[in-house]
Amino acid sequence: MKTTHLLPALSLLAIALSWAGCNSKTTTTETKAMPNVAAPIAAKKPKNDSIHSYIRTDDYFWLRERENEEVLSYLRAENAYTDTMMATEKGLIKSLFEEMKARIKEDDNGVPSKNGDYYYSYEYKTGQEYPIYTRMKGKADGPRAVTFDLNEMAKDQPYFNMGEMEVSDDGKIAAFSTDTKSRRLYNLQFKDLTTGKIYPETIPNTDEAGIAWAADNKTCFYIKKDPETLLGYQVLRHTLGTDPKQDVLVYEEKDNQFYISLSRSRSGRYIALGAGQHGVASETFLIDATKPEGKFVSFLPREKGHEYQVDDAKDGFYITTNRGAKNFKVVTAPNAFPTTEKDWKEVVAHREDVQIEGVEVFEKYVVVLENKEGINNFQLIDRSNNARSYVPMEEESHSANMGANPEYNSDEFRFGYTSLTTPSSILEFDVATKKTTILKQQEVLGGFKKEDYESERLYSTSRDGAKVPISIVYKKGFNKDGKAPLLQYGYGSYGLGMSPTFSSARLSLLNRGFAFAICHIRGGDEMGRRWYEDGKLMKKMNTFNDFIDCGKFLIDQKYTSESSLFAMGGSAGGLLMGALANMAASQYKGIIAAVPFVDVVNTMMDATIPLTTNEYEEWGNPANKAAYDYMMTYSPYDNVAAQQYPNLLITTGLHDSQVQYWEPAKWTAKLRALKTDKNLLLLHTDMEAGHGGASGRFKALNDTALEWAFMLKLLGLGV
Repeated sequence: MKTTHLLPALSLLAIALSWAGCNSKTTTTETKAMPNVAAPIAAKKPKNDSIHSYIRTDDYFWLRERENEEVLSYLRAENAYTDTMMATEKGLIKSLFEEMKARIKEDDNGVPSKNGDYYYSYEYKTGQEYPIYTRMKGKADGPRAVTFDLNEMAKDQPYFNMGEMEVSDDGKIAAFSTDTKSRRLYNLQFKDLTTGKIYPETIPNTDEAGIAWAADNKTCFYIKKDPETLLGYQVLRHTLGTDPKQDVLVYEEKDNQFYISLSRSRSGRYIALGAGQHGVASETFLIDATKPEGKFVSFLPREKGHEYQVDDAKDGFYITTNRGAKNFKVVTAPNAFPTTEKDWKEVVAHREDVQIEGVEVFEKYVVVLENKEGINNFQLIDRSNNARSYVPMEEESHSANMGANPEYNSDEFRFGYTSLTTPSSILEFDVATKKTTILKQQEVLGGFKKEDYESERLYSTSRDGAKVPISIVYKKGFNKDGKAPLLQYGYGSYGLGMSPTFSSARLSLLNRGFAFAICHIRGGDEMGRRWYEDGKLMKKMNTFNDFIDCGKFLIDQKYTSESSLFAMGGSAGGLLMGALANMAASQYKGIIAAVPFVDVVNTMMDATIPLTTNEYEEWGNPANKAAYDYMMTYSPYDNVAAQQYPNLLITTGLHDSQVQYWEPAKWTAKLRALKTDKNLLLLHTDMEAGHGGASGRFKALNDTALEWAFMLKLLGLGV
């Protein structure tokens, strides 16, 4: 239930380009006749639950039995039905896949990043799904040595993902984690990068991003996960070359609502252990990296409502805190801990219209990542004289994020940059000269020119008066006459704002006359922490109302019409899609719900389901009657009714670790039983993948091709 952290024919090209310049034909084209094939019907096996004096009957609870052959047969039948109903678009799906793949530069290299004596990078080769990790000693353009060839590691695996790779201080040993099941339970191993030898020990059920080396080059800390709840709850200390059964437990998180994390501080002095829950509280523990057998010490004990982050500056600490600062402020603290607030000195004050989202401390300066109305910028602070400046940005509407900056004493700061019309880029800002250099920009093949596309920043007024930003992009020549198709995208949960970013796959829609709009609805943090708080718990309905009202606004402003408007969201954004289907069915031609969290009440009532307990502060705990009653007003599965629904494409993965496959499966089954229309209802289950879909850079395009073809089919533009 986390992020999607929650995103497309040569024979058609002449038609598509013609249609892009003549949108008036889109809504009059009739959808092709559907095959006369019976949809799968899941058996009803009623299960009654009693809570708060209510009796709830769940006819499809049995679909949770992952190993039950009847369940697997039903999922396969739904897949076969989807294949049949989309059979007329088989050629379109293939063409879309090839079209999107053709935009990707297959032979490609990353930008080397210095860490210690080595420069680390990656490269892709033609036809290969995965990167090859490399490093060069001494200089960035030196001979490349392969550290990991993920293509070899993924051989014969239906799914493969490399989690984290951390190298010891002396540059000799890499701790790395891999997942071949897509359940986010990683195996931790160790490799000697000088000899290529893999150490004999393998540690199962670890976190993908919780590895930290001590300074002795032989001690490694890692996070252990509960294989049932999938929560990281223990930190253990491992000595290289020893039996993992001898590993020492150094920390155990007792609060099952908290996540934990591990990292080495930027200066290298400490290993930091973080525990916290977004929007609730956090705590940081530190241990001297040169004394790995010591104890983790709390920097500042946790307190409900207080969230903070600690950055080591060698001569002290920088703390990002929400103490008396809803959108956070930055303070410094002396070089000692536990800290006391009376010693704090304010560096960056709290502002009502700007949220601080991150801080990186360098030897000579500090970088502060700020967010204003969903647009990120970097404030630089000179540590010698406290002088302030901002990194200049090319476009007003853009997305920027911290890049790879492992060197504490660097005079250059790297960051990622993109916009709806600018491909993903890696830039480097020289703090002394104030010059920005583009180190790499995603190369989009096939004749892409950013000047052929146009983006806008719009504001919709929600029914309660809230001003909701919308980022929209389309190809130049787009006619605002109400006849063009538009894909409306949203998320609106966990305080995760949706940035205006580039997608080469999206060009296959824009080139066919679509507009694409991101609605920055409440539940995200685009407008600050209050924007998030106004879209969670007992205010969750604001998220849905914002999105629906954004759709109405786009129709009223003639960007599209009800017969050409589509919506898409994944994970918690899939919950948004489920609520949308119940609440505003007539407003949308079709809805794409990817790995959707739709069985809200049942899931939140079951603490054994992975990650559920961590979500109580986001959705509420239904053991509380008020929370239960409120969830029941919007839970998509519980509100399916005998009514008309838009066309629906629902996707999931059998091994999903965050939104279990049975949620979309149950939702589909109930919709089939109750809906009164003849619109398409398709469920596609990837029997080998999980929450993130297929692994590999090309395989995932198959999913996107299906999604794009689904919409084109409904507009009568399939083949």
